[in-house]
Amino acid sequence: MSKRTFDLLAVLLTAPLWLPVFALVAILVRLKLGRPVFFRQARPGRNARIFEMIKFRTMTDRRDAAGALLPDRERLTGFGRWLRATSLDELPELLNVLRGDMSLVGPRPLLVQYLERYSPRQARRHEVRPGITGLAQAMGRNALSWEEKFEWDVRYVEERSFWLDLKILFLTFKLVVGRTGISAAGDATMPEFNPGRANTKPAAPCPH
Repeated sequence: MSKRTFDLLAVLLTAPLWLPVFALVAILVRLKLGRPVFFRQARPGRNARIFEMIKFRTMTDRRDAAGALLPDRERLTGFGRWLRATSLDELPELLNVLRGDMSLVGPRPLLVQYLERYSPRQARRHEVRPGITGLAQAMGRNALSWEEKFEWDVRYVEERSFWLDLKILFLTFKLVVGRTGISAAGDATMPEFNPGRANTKPAAPCPH
């Protein structure tokens, strides 16, 4: 079975389970945060092709006196934190999987402006479709440094297999249930990727 076929079957066959949750979360986001319900942003996918990633909105549009958006930590509500802790904000990405922009498992799609900041090795993360979860998420989510994340991403590209995907899905489920690695220390999510302050701590063995 191809990876694409597995993605489609997994999403379509589980639709009776996730669609009611999807609808309920959409209603709650509309009531608690207003419109728009979805957060849409351009992200680079396979071969750095740009696509629109869809998530549930978790932050308000609060701005300072000059009209600039406030920092993430000031716009992230308690409800938004709960959505992120449970990963329910990621549910709309299943639509990206159905459209072929993403896979269930692969390196997470990051900001477009990061493309020019990657080393040649780090850029290999774009050799495959980005995923809702990936090896970096299974090994620690946002508790990892950027350098550790990118190393896991590249190792996934180099060592990917059907069985590794299943292990990543299982490990991600454990992390989500335990609500660990949701954010980096001192940040609402992760600080901006800055190669000048990269952490070069080596990654642990791959969970084969």
